[in-house]
Amino acid sequence: MRIDAHQHFWQYSPATHDWITPEMAVLQRHYLPEDLAGNLKKAGFTGCVAVQAAQTEAETEFLLNLAVEYFFIKGVVGWVDLRADDARERLAYFAQNPLFKGVRHVVQDEPDNLFLIQPAFLRGIALLQPLGLTYDILIFPRHLPVATQFVVQFPEQKFVLDHLAKPFIKKGELQPWAENLKKLASYPNVSAKLSGLVTEADWANWQPQDLSPYLDIALEAFGPERLMIGSDWPVCRLAGEYEAVMQVVVDFVTALSPDEQAAILGNNAVQFYNLKM
Repeated sequence: MRIDAHQHFWQYSPATHDWITPEMAVLQRHYLPEDLAGNLKKAGFTGCVAVQAAQTEAETEFLLNLAVEYFFIKGVVGWVDLRADDARERLAYFAQNPLFKGVRHVVQDEPDNLFLIQPAFLRGIALLQPLGLTYDILIFPRHLPVATQFVVQFPEQKFVLDHLAKPFIKKGELQPWAENLKKLASYPNVSAKLSGLVTEADWANWQPQDLSPYLDIALEAFGPERLMIGSDWPVCRLAGEYEAVMQVVVDFVTALSPDEQAAILGNNAVQFYNLKM
């Protein structure tokens, strides 16, 4: 069973999606499950995990409602304010829904580079594991050392790094990203998504080989048992259409054993997010 472990839906509004700048005009429209369904099928994927793109509980409700309506949405990574005084109650409320799998915060946009280890945020993270919830880490390369300080405090919590922390693929830079990634990967409760890489390359001129060194490093660091494929659709459309973007990773894993390929292309996501198939 092949699972796209990372994609988004939204009803576009300039106020809500202010991160979509003018050069991202292709994203300035609604993206809903009926827009993804054909792409999934054509690429040979049977399900997906929908991840928040706006930091509101309304977004979380929106995604959960879509997941009820569309069977191929196997789980939702939503948003809850983990720093809030009522975080425990809000998480418990959403956790009643078996399609609510985890939480994400857009840490990459926080002005404080130490956001992940703020005491209030750490208190919120401590609430996740007892509820069986995961946490998606969305950061830039500069945040990787802080992320390591972060995850070491929660050895039982399941973490997944989105987009390999967005390495500087367009510049061809590997260090210090690679070294810092390996340090984070040394903690066995941390997985990673092979997603969001084409948009860190040259949007108009990237080639699969531009991504290969970064995929190689991720495979060495995490092993096939802690990697999962993700499209980052529709954001990926800035640099390529769904099938072409997913094919980069599908082709990359052909050198692995059938079991290892199956793990990266779906089984790891099913296990990590406890998806019901």
